[in-house]
Amino acid sequence: MNFFRGVMGGQPAGPQPSGAETIQKLCDRVASSTLLDDRRDAVRALKSLSKKYRLEVGTQAMDHLIRILQTDRSDSEILGYALDTLYNIICNDEEEEQEETQQKQVDDLGAQFTDRFIQDQENITLLLTILEEFDFHVRLPGVKLLTALLKNQCAQLQGIILVSPMGVSRLMDLLADSREVIRNDGLLLLLQLTKGNAAIQKIVAFENAFERLLDIITEEGSSDGGIVVEDCLLLLLNLLKNNSSNQNFFKEGSYIQRMKPWFEVGDDNSGWSAQKVTNLHYMLQLVRVMVSPVNSPGATASCQKAMFQCGLLQQLCTILMATGVPADILTETINTVSEVIRGSQVNQDYFASVNAPSNPPRPAIVVLLMSMVNERQPFVLRCAVLYCFQCFLYKNQKGQGEIVATLLPSTIDANSISAGQLLCGGLFSADSLSNWCAAVALGHALQDNLTQKEQLLRVQLATSLGKPPVSLLQQCTNILSQGSKVQTRVGLLMLLCTWISNCPIAVTHFLHNQENVPFLTAQISENLGEDERLVQGLCALLLGICIYYNDNSLENYTKEKLKQLIEKRIGKENFVEKLGFITKHELYSRAAQKPQPTFSTPEHMLFDHEFTKLFKELEGVITKAVHKSSEEEKKEEEVKKTLEQHDSIVTQYKDLIREQDTHIKALKEQVAGLTSQSEEMQTTITQQLSQIQQHKDQYSILKLKLGKSGDQGSALDGAQVNGLQQEELTQLREELDELRGQQSLLQTQLSDKDALINMLLLSGLNNDLCAWRTCQRHHFSPRFLSVVVLQEVESLRVQVQRQAAEISELQTERKELLRRAETGVSQVVLLSLYFLLHGFILSPLCFQDELTSLSSNRTALDTELASANSTVAILQAEKTKLQNEVQETKKEQDELLMLLADQDQKILSLKQKLKDLGETIEDEDDLDTRDQFEEEDEEEEDDE
Repeated sequence: MNFFRGVMGGQPAGPQPSGAETIQKLCDRVASSTLLDDRRDAVRALKSLSKKYRLEVGTQAMDHLIRILQTDRSDSEILGYALDTLYNIICNDEEEEQEETQQKQVDDLGAQFTDRFIQDQENITLLLTILEEFDFHVRLPGVKLLTALLKNQCAQLQGIILVSPMGVSRLMDLLADSREVIRNDGLLLLLQLTKGNAAIQKIVAFENAFERLLDIITEEGSSDGGIVVEDCLLLLLNLLKNNSSNQNFFKEGSYIQRMKPWFEVGDDNSGWSAQKVTNLHYMLQLVRVMVSPVNSPGATASCQKAMFQCGLLQQLCTILMATGVPADILTETINTVSEVIRGSQVNQDYFASVNAPSNPPRPAIVVLLMSMVNERQPFVLRCAVLYCFQCFLYKNQKGQGEIVATLLPSTIDANSISAGQLLCGGLFSADSLSNWCAAVALGHALQDNLTQKEQLLRVQLATSLGKPPVSLLQQCTNILSQGSKVQTRVGLLMLLCTWISNCPIAVTHFLHNQENVPFLTAQISENLGEDERLVQGLCALLLGICIYYNDNSLENYTKEKLKQLIEKRIGKENFVEKLGFITKHELYSRAAQKPQPTFSTPEHMLFDHEFTKLFKELEGVITKAVHKSSEEEKKEEEVKKTLEQHDSIVTQYKDLIREQDTHIKALKEQVAGLTSQSEEMQTTITQQLSQIQQHKDQYSILKLKLGKSGDQGSALDGAQVNGLQQEELTQLREELDELRGQQSLLQTQLSDKDALINMLLLSGLNNDLCAWRTCQRHHFSPRFLSVVVLQEVESLRVQVQRQAAEISELQTERKELLRRAETGVSQVVLLSLYFLLHGFILSPLCFQDELTSLSSNRTALDTELASANSTVAILQAEKTKLQNEVQETKKEQDELLMLLADQDQKILSLKQKLKDLGETIEDEDDLDTRDQFEEEDEEEEDDE
C-alpha cells in the first residue's frame, strides 16, 4: 500500500522512482494481481498518470488495458478507468497539440496509438460491445474513446465498423439514451462516423436517424436551441450532402414539411444570439442541400415543389423582407430562396408576386436590385442578390419578358422605379462592380431568348439634354470604347456576346455602327498586359460572333470581308490564340464550376457561369468559321441551302404523313365502329332467324296435333299450307299415331296389372293356407317346412318388387302425359304469336275448331290420367297390404320354426330313450313317408 500512497501523492519513505519505472510497476501489478481490487487500484493509478506520461503509458500499458476490457467485464468501475486511460493516451487535445508544435515533434502520438489499437479489429468489436453497457461510467468513456479513434483514423475505423455485425445500429442507440450527456457525445460520435462515407450515411439514415434528430431539434428549441441543435444540423448535413438516396428518403418521409417551423421568426428580431445565427445558418444550408443545382434535375424539382406546397418558400420570403435580420442570415436566405426558385416556374411566379412591406409596396425583385447596384452594401450580399436574379430568370421566359418590358418606351412608368431602370442605372454608374453585376443580370434576361434580344434593340437612352437618344446597344459600345476599368469592359463584352449570339438582326445593328469593327480589331491586334489580354480574347469572341451569325445584309461587313480583315490586320493564328486565352484564365475555370458567383474579392468577379457555357459552344465554331476559305464558305452555304431545302421537303412530307396518319387513324376508328355495329346486327339477325325457325317448328307441331278432322287433312295433302310441306305433315301424323298407340298400350298394361294383382292376392292366400294345413296334417320335419315357407316368402318379395317398378313406370308415364297436355296449350299460344309475327291470317272458325279439338284431346288425356292415378293408388294400397302380410308371415314362420325345433328335440330325445330301452328305430321311414306325401300333393295339384 505504501507503493500506491507514493503514486497517489502520499509522503515518500525514500527516493521517488521515475515515471517510467512507476508505470512499469503498475503494469506488472495489473498483469500479475489476482485480486480485482489490486488491479482496479493499479488501473486508477495509470489513469492519473496517462495525461502527464502519455507516451510511457501508451507504450507499456495499452495491451494490459485491452486485456482488462476483455477479462474484467463484470466490474464497471475498472472498465471505466481503463477506457478513460485509453482515451487520454489516444486523444489529441488542444494543449498537447500546442506543446507538440512548440517542441516540433513530428510523430503524432494519437495517430500512432490509434493505429496500434485498431491493428486487431477485435478491439473495435469489443469496444462496440462495451457500448451496450448501460452503466454511465462505462458508456460515456467508451463513446469518447471511439470518437477519438475516429478523429485520428476515420477511414480505417469506418471500414471496421461497417463490416462489424450491428455496429452502426449499436451506435444509433446512443441517440435514444435518456442521459443528455451520453446522447450529446453520441451525436459527436455519429458526426465523425458519417464523414465522407456514403454507405454508413445510408445505414444511419435508414436507422430512423432523421426522425430522431428532428425530434431532438424540436425538443431543444429549434433555432433558439443551443450547441446540441448545431450538432444535429451538422449531422443532418453529413447525411444529406451529395447523397441522392438519403435526399430522396428525406423527401419521401415528409421531413421537408417539418423544417418550416424553424424559420418562423417574430416581428421583434432584435437581439439575435450568436448561437441562433449559427443554427439558422445551418438550417438554411440544409434547405439548400435539398435543392442544390448539382443534384439531379428530377430530385431538385420534386423538392422545390414540396417546399412551395408546405409553405417553406413563403416563410423564407418573409425572412427576406423582414427587418432587423443579421446581414449574414439575410445573405444566406437570399441564396436559399435563389436555389428554391431556380428552374421552377411555379416558384418563380410566386417570387415575382412577393412585395416588400414598404409604402408604397414594391416588388421584392426591385428591392433586391436596389441593394445590388448600391456600392455601400456588403459585397457578399450583392453577390447573393445577383445569384437570386439569375435563378429567377433561369429557364423563365415569362420573367425575362417582364424584365425587358420595363425598359421599352411603351411600358416605362416615371412615377415608380422598375427593374429595368435599376439595371440601366447600374450599367452606366461609376462603380465597376455595379457595371459588371448589371451587365451580367441583363445578359441573363436575354439568355436563350431570341424574342427579347430583338425587343431590347428598341430601347433608347437619353444621354444628355439637347442630344438625340441613342440605343442601348450603341451606348454599351460607347462605354466600351472609352477605356473604362477591366471589370466594366469584361461585363459589357459578355453582355454584347450574349446579346448578338444567335441573333442575326442584332449582329446587323452592331455592325451598322462604323466604329465598332475598327475598335475590335485594334483591341485584338495590340500587345498589352495579362488583364488586357482577357479583354482582347472577349473582343475576338465578339468579332467571331459577328462572322458566324452574319446574314451578309451589309455589303461592307459580309462574312468574307470580315475574315479578310482579320487575316490582314490580326492574323488568323493570332486571332485564335487570343480567343483561346480565355479558357486558360483561372477565374474562368472557377466560374465554370458552379452557378453561384462565389468570389473572395470584388476584383475577382470577371466571368459568369452561363457565359462560360456559351463560350464553350462558340469557341469551336468560330475557329472553324475564321479558317474557312470563301470557296468552302460557298460550298457550306450551298450545302446549308440544300439541307434547308431538304429539311423543308422533309418537313412538308412529315406534315403530310402526320395528316395522313391522323386521317388513317380516324378511318380505322370509323371502320372499327362500323365493324362492331355489323357484328351486333349480325348477332341480332341470327337470333331473330333462330326464333323464327323455332316458331315455324312449333307451328308445324301444333298444326299436326290440330289436324284430326279428315277435311282439314285432305285440304292440307299435296300442297303447302301456310309454309308447311307434305313431308312435315306426314311426319307429324305418324308421331300422333305413335302417341295414341302408346296410350292404348299403357291402358292394356294397367288392366293386365290389375288382373295380376287380384290373382296374386287370391293365389297367395290359398297357397299359404294349403301349405300350413299340409304341414300340420303330415307333421313335416322343421327343415322341410322352413324351406317351403322361405320359397313362398321369396316369391312374394319378388312380386312386390316387380309391382313397385311397374308403379314407378306408371307414375313416370303420368307425368309425361301431364307435360304433353300442358305443351299443347303453350303451343297454341306460340302458334298465335307466330301468326301475328308473320302476318298470317286464319279464319276464326278454323282456329276455333282447332281449339275445340285440342280441348277434347286434353279432356281425354285428363280422363286417362285420372284412371291411371286411381290404378296407381290401388296398386299402392295393394303393395302396402302385401308388405304387411309378408311381415306377418315372417313372424308366423319364426314362431313355427321355434315350435318345430322344440318338437324335433322331443322326438330325438324319445328316439334316444327307445334306443336305450333296446327298441329298433328305422330312420328311413320318415323319408319314405315324405316321398309318399309329396306324390300325393302332386296328384292333388294335377286334379286341381
